[in-house]
Amino acid sequence: MSTQKTERGRFAVDIEAIRGCLPHTGTMCLLAGVRRFDQDMIECVATNHRRQDHPLRAHDRLGVACGVEYAAQATAVHGALLAPSRAGPPQAGALVGLRHVRFEVDRLDDVPEDLVLICHCLARDEGGAMYDFRVLATDRVLLSGRVTVTFAPSSLRFGRAEGT
Repeated sequence: MSTQKTERGRFAVDIEAIRGCLPHTGTMCLLAGVRRFDQDMIECVATNHRRQDHPLRAHDRLGVACGVEYAAQATAVHGALLAPSRAGPPQAGALVGLRHVRFEVDRLDDVPEDLVLICHCLARDEGGAMYDFRVLATDRVLLSGRVTVTFAPSSLRFGRAEGT
């Protein structure tokens, strides 16, 4: 399945479909929509990083390291959108590695623009995936790096708990 870039303000995949791809619910579902995706990449948008009630906010701020969770959710959505069968809850997965992570700012909550997440799949099989990611505001890179995710056997699925 692939999509073309959508018109401004519209998403190829909306928040309701994203919720079906992630084990997180409520405010921990961080993405607002998917602009475009294909076999090799996904581009998502997030708009909640300025919220005072953000679930990852600590010490009166949303540190830039929280951008890794945004990127991890984008990769999870990408995997789910490409999965041959999307019946049932999302397949269990765990972030097992971060490499080459660069923070270009200190925090995300003072970024006035929406966050754009661009993740490129470098390798993927039934056991896991590796992605390069960038989190941007307009054309400015806020953080970037590589994330490695491992998948549990398909017999294991995440349960869902509000706010997790």
